[in-house]
Amino acid sequence: MAEEQKTGTGKLAIILVRGLVNLPRPVKDTLMMLRLKRKNHCVIVDNNPINIGMLKKVKDYVTWGKISDEVFKEMVEKRGEEFKGREKDRKGKYNYRVLEIAGKKYKPYFRLNPPRKGFGRKGIKNPFKMGGGLGNREDKINDLITRML
Repeated sequence: MAEEQKTGTGKLAIILVRGLVNLPRPVKDTLMMLRLKRKNHCVIVDNNPINIGMLKKVKDYVTWGKISDEVFKEMVEKRGEEFKGREKDRKGKYNYRVLEIAGKKYKPYFRLNPPRKGFGRKGIKNPFKMGGGLGNREDKINDLITRML
């Protein structure tokens, strides 16, 4: 799994587990670059070294893993919000980020419900490997997302 993460194949789902109050400035800036602005928001990013480095910086506030195609389609179907704004600003200098799926444009984030049965039995302050809700879940992120839909 560690080699697969470094090669850059597939997509990663990142979910903000903890809030943004009293965060250090570099961590908050990284979360804003990932477009995670509220609890229980999810973004889908490419699995590349740049995004892995950003995840290492915010590992104490998010959970992530490799998302399957079926769960991604279900998430777009149930929680995808159509983007109805313009794609560029008035002067044509800035492009707004959108997800294009099957010819439709969606907002680059998904607003999810809190998960049924919680993030983990030890809460949201411990890593996933110790029974908590933070850090890398690998393929178990699909189960979490289905509980949050």
